[in-house]
Amino acid sequence: MSHFRIAVIVGSLRRDSFNHQLALAIEKLAPPEFLFKQVPIGDLPLYNQDDDANQADSVKRLKADISVAHGLLFVTPEYNRSLPGVLKNAIDHASRPHGQSAWAGKPAGILGISPGAGGTAMAQQHLRNILACLDVPTLGQPEAFIQVRDGLFDEAGGIGIGSRPFLQGWMDRYVAWVTRHRG
Repeated sequence: MSHFRIAVIVGSLRRDSFNHQLALAIEKLAPPEFLFKQVPIGDLPLYNQDDDANQADSVKRLKADISVAHGLLFVTPEYNRSLPGVLKNAIDHASRPHGQSAWAGKPAGILGISPGAGGTAMAQQHLRNILACLDVPTLGQPEAFIQVRDGLFDEAGGIGIGSRPFLQGWMDRYVAWVTRHRG
């Protein structure tokens, strides 16, 4: 059986992050050959091009985790109608130095959850623009702008029964996307 390593990048550092909960819950909808690894980004220094020749150990770890992955899963909140700075910082680090991007060619999916009615629509759109520049083929449909509601997660930390059909459909499309793009 072939395995697919998926690097999961959560754009929230908050201890009780809804997006971290979503990342853990959505993994349970994937087939067993999909192996998800949360990639920490909270310990990265602020990106500074002067450091490209001598990247911090945390940056090297980030790039290594992405390099061995067959696919990417971004799960992001929305801050001020865009993606969080910590996520943009991680993206910048792993795309540098110029010509040595760890992101290029890795198929990606984007999810996000927010208490607001719009979910994370703007953050996801901004992230799609950035990933296009980095040559990351990104699943276009279905989009998933998820609002925090009672019952979204079940008691075991999985996706609740009411949201499961939609999110299982999203996962099925993501699995097909990564499988199709695997090099």
